[in-house]
Amino acid sequence: SIEYAKRIQTATLPPDELLKNLLPKHFILYKPLQIVSGDFYWLTRKQEKIIVAVADCTGHGVPGAFMSMLGSALLNDIVSDMDALQANLMLNELRDRVIMSLRQTGEADEARDGMDISLCVIDKENMQLQYAGAHNSLYILRDGKLTEVKADMMPIGISPETKRSFTNHQLALRKDDTLYLFTDGYVDQFGGERRKRFMTSRLKSLLVEIQDRSMSDQKAMLESTLHEWMGLTGLYEKDYEQIDDIIVMGIKV
Repeated sequence: SIEYAKRIQTATLPPDELLKNLLPKHFILYKPLQIVSGDFYWLTRKQEKIIVAVADCTGHGVPGAFMSMLGSALLNDIVSDMDALQANLMLNELRDRVIMSLRQTGEADEARDGMDISLCVIDKENMQLQYAGAHNSLYILRDGKLTEVKADMMPIGISPETKRSFTNHQLALRKDDTLYLFTDGYVDQFGGERRKRFMTSRLKSLLVEIQDRSMSDQKAMLESTLHEWMGLTGLYEKDYEQIDDIIVMGIKV
């Protein structure tokens, strides 16, 4: 049944044809921890704009997969209902609908299910980008320099910050800019000689190092670096199991 559940969850992810059509130069490193995943990626087009998101739901395995499918369905409904495509308004609405769907009231003993997410609205015609994030930042690589656009430190779900709006970051794009959206699974992975987390500093350095490679080569190098860090290549005396779902997405403009 869990293998069949994987087929159902995979069917809710953007199909390869849509990804290739809307994002000709991209890669997605997608590594569920337990067959089905609490991380998901999402993509659509409306009003000649491309809306793309990468999200990390509470939990992994079956509970996380339920949340991921709820998140994907809610994003579809939100974009369908909205006339003005504004990244932070989408996250505000997603938060409201998650709270309503899970009947969250803010009681002290209540489960704090929800998700962290980075969402971009890409306007290729005018070379403009909108970004809003819940805990998950966006990296932009341009001319060898990495810029981090920081997320708001509040989740999609009930929290003390529920009444606060997410920030809408608006940026001008240039040809050959590369956007990176990701969940925390890659940087939180334990490994190395001393069982340390990979950390964002290593990921940033790695992305700068590989930025001139093709998208497929970047994906391969991210995966091989992860395997090496986990000790799967025999570099270290120990090897380490994957601890969380992982997504890293790269998009070249």
